[in-house]
Amino acid sequence: MALTEQLGPRLKRVRSGSLLLGPAFVAAIAYVDPGNVASNISAGAQFGYLLVWVIVAANLMAGLVQYLSAKLGLVTGLSLPENLRERMPRAARLGYWAQAETVAIATDLAEVVGGAIALYLLFDLPLLVGGVITGVVSMVLLLVQDKHGQRPFERVVTGLLGVIAVGFLASVFVEPPSAADAAAGLVPRFAGTESVLIAAAMLGATVMPHAVYLHSGLARDRHGKVEAARRSRLLRITRFDVGLAMLLAGAVNLSMVLLAATNLQGQDGVNSIEGAHAAVGNTLGPAVALLFAIGLLASGLASTSVGAYAGAMIMQGLLRKRIPLLLRRLITLLPAIVVLAIGVDPSRALVVSQVVLSFGIPFALVPLVRLTSDRELMGSAANHRATTTLAWVIAAVIITLNVALIYLTFAG
Repeated sequence: MALTEQLGPRLKRVRSGSLLLGPAFVAAIAYVDPGNVASNISAGAQFGYLLVWVIVAANLMAGLVQYLSAKLGLVTGLSLPENLRERMPRAARLGYWAQAETVAIATDLAEVVGGAIALYLLFDLPLLVGGVITGVVSMVLLLVQDKHGQRPFERVVTGLLGVIAVGFLASVFVEPPSAADAAAGLVPRFAGTESVLIAAAMLGATVMPHAVYLHSGLARDRHGKVEAARRSRLLRITRFDVGLAMLLAGAVNLSMVLLAATNLQGQDGVNSIEGAHAAVGNTLGPAVALLFAIGLLASGLASTSVGAYAGAMIMQGLLRKRIPLLLRRLITLLPAIVVLAIGVDPSRALVVSQVVLSFGIPFALVPLVRLTSDRELMGSAANHRATTTLAWVIAAVIITLNVALIYLTFAG
């Protein structure tokens, strides 16, 4: 009886804390979208375990970035776009929104194309038809959020995240990779221009600009502006939420690279998702190939819904313009449908879209670090000096990689 009385309050605190988890898992969908599949499979198939370090480093970077984004929303009661709106003149806001919108279009391109490829693999549907179906289903998911609020939407998206995890982690258990080779891949290095291109794509697919904007709004919508008395506990729970979500997303991304490095390296035609799927079926069996395709489909459906949600939040925050989510879904869906209709190679389009995303990262990351380091804005929750230094290092690494990408690509 005494033990029950002692444990009762603790269990109650644990349960109440667990109910506050969820925003990071919605944001984490951005880290396991079809663009990740394309770039990670390409990395493993072309370079084996060489770029394992990129996945690990990018995931660690993303964990810090997502926590800072959530902290900004909790402390200020405003999303990152809303904070920027308060500090930027109109012309600057319009320019900033234009680049954010370009990134949003690239995001949607990857997600809709990925869903279309998954439907082709599962049901042999034409890519254009699959893209339309992906767009329609994503609208249904957005209706859940629009009509029933954030919590049911979080549950649906988290469930899809679980499906994605099962779909891609299965291969690692069926055919475990070489531990020694995987450990060797943790040493940072490149092997020519193409490896830099793929690394930039992997980084763009992992540290996603729209997820940075979105997480601040998700935290704000869930908790509002948090008073100082509740802030410490909520920030602690947020760190746990982010840690769990990024651990799961990182494991999924790593499994993709290891799958390709272990089973696909050196094979012909495996740089495309379709070729990788066929090779997985030949190497690991039809059951694993089926799980691969189902994981890809769940990834496309969930990520395109989250991307449209983020795009609406960015527009409303920067421009004070609110348009219905479904109308926005139609607007951002159109470029992806055009790409599918004109017959652009879908796997290459996915990789290039991730490179475009990587160029949008500094525009989200630099203001985030500056704002969360501002003691006048954040008070006692402002970043520690060491956190600020680390965040600036992350920004510098990302920017440097993109500059190197431009130089190496044009220099041949």
